[in-house]
Amino acid sequence: MKEAFVKEVQSGYSLTEPSLVIGSALLDGEPLNDPRIQVALTVLNRHGLVAGATGTGKTKTLQVLAGQLSDAGVPVFVADIKGDLTGLAAPGNASSTKLQERCQQMAWEFKPVGHAVDFLSLTGKLGAQVRATVHSFGPTLFGKVLGLNETQTSILAMVFKYCDDNQLPLLDLPDLRTTLQYLTSDAGKPELAQYGGIAAASVGVLLRALATFEQEGAGVFFGEPEFDVQDLIRTDSSGKGLISLLELSDVLEKPKLFSTFMLWMLAQLWHLLPEIGDPPKPKLVFFFDEAHLLFDGASKALLAEIERTVRLIRSKGVGIYFVTQVPGDVPSSVLAQLGNRVQHALRAFTPQDADALRKAARTFPKSEFYDTEKLLTSLGTGEAAVTVLSPKGVPTPLAATRLIPPDSLMDALDAVTVQRLISVSSLTTKYATAIDPESAHEIITARIQAAQEEAAAAAAQAETEPAVPTAAEQVRMERQAAAERARAERERVAAERQKQRMMETGVRTAGRVITSRAGQDLIRGVFGTLFGGKR
Repeated sequence: MKEAFVKEVQSGYSLTEPSLVIGSALLDGEPLNDPRIQVALTVLNRHGLVAGATGTGKTKTLQVLAGQLSDAGVPVFVADIKGDLTGLAAPGNASSTKLQERCQQMAWEFKPVGHAVDFLSLTGKLGAQVRATVHSFGPTLFGKVLGLNETQTSILAMVFKYCDDNQLPLLDLPDLRTTLQYLTSDAGKPELAQYGGIAAASVGVLLRALATFEQEGAGVFFGEPEFDVQDLIRTDSSGKGLISLLELSDVLEKPKLFSTFMLWMLAQLWHLLPEIGDPPKPKLVFFFDEAHLLFDGASKALLAEIERTVRLIRSKGVGIYFVTQVPGDVPSSVLAQLGNRVQHALRAFTPQDADALRKAARTFPKSEFYDTEKLLTSLGTGEAAVTVLSPKGVPTPLAATRLIPPDSLMDALDAVTVQRLISVSSLTTKYATAIDPESAHEIITARIQAAQEEAAAAAAQAETEPAVPTAAEQVRMERQAAAERARAERERVAAERQKQRMMETGVRTAGRVITSRAGQDLIRGVFGTLFGGKR
């Protein structure tokens, strides 16, 4: 049994080319120290997964891999979620009793070494300030940060397209806010008509999401100078790869932001780096700690973007390693591309845990030496089930593995030491001062101000000079004058007719009066004669 196991390990892990040592294979709790479980540098751009329950040793595994990659001249990027990877910058503690016991069991010579580390920070408090422009983030990633649905993200994409076509740089959050407000104003609505237009209610949703984002202090993350991802691909004077630690302990309450920022870095690398196929060693290895944060609530468009980036960036010489609790945290379309696997212990306390355990076990090569489900629940701290790609691209046999200890400090550095290292970093000086060049906010504000000044000048001129009527106004005025003349003519004719009628009536009345008075005088004279009246 043991001889067959030794032969299988030798067939899968005996390498003559440069490689990273992971540890020693285990059979019935006994380590096999020759050959070591290792992975060739040539396949490290084929991506990988480091998984396991909390407290099983994922962070130390990451530390082992990052330290050896640095020693091999490979730059490394690591998201340090809790701040416990700062120890990479200091030598390990060789006096530790537990460490000495492990090294003795594994016949491993421990050499404490501190590695070249650059500290990065999204706030600028725990490292060199990392910023990105809104434009380079793009609508898909920015929509994830704001928590937009697919319809709202498509509206955001329309706004980005408008800004691209009209030379309106979107650098920071005020640029995006001002653009949204302008496009819903009377002046801006016609400009967006050719893009299909957007409802004021939809823009209102975007503005409210943006306001909430700003109130959370996110404005500091966007602007210039934008972080140059080429700064992740550097070596020190001795040729060792620099380890870039993105310190995130001060922004833990913004998981969507920092997970998306890491994805932005990866997308920038994919766009900027040339195709190099399969190099002798990676140009960069990228570790995504707490990888489930990338995928929680991700839209279909974002998942497609992640899958495409993971699939294609391999040929740029970049290896991506997702670090999470269970493999199921990573979508199957991405998980299928992860050839190098280090699976720490899984726990099965609930039916959901048991289901996750069965699924994880089925992803490993079948083995005649292990019951994979049982193995995954019985691994101790610092032990893992390992399968990687051989230099020929074939998965190696499953091996329960006791991992070697990291050569760097397995505790966090004190704050004073971290700040001292930050202060002497060239990146700290490079990105310390924010700049605010002319962008969408300034351009649109200037346009609005110019339009207001022009309107005010026109109003002032109208008060001092008679306005010259337009052709339409002239026609309207002529029609009004003609109507006035016609009305006056009608009134004159009516007055003349009234006057004629009054004259005719007067004549008739006067005749009647004269006739009546003459008759009265005649009668009065006759009566006076008859009755002896006075004369």
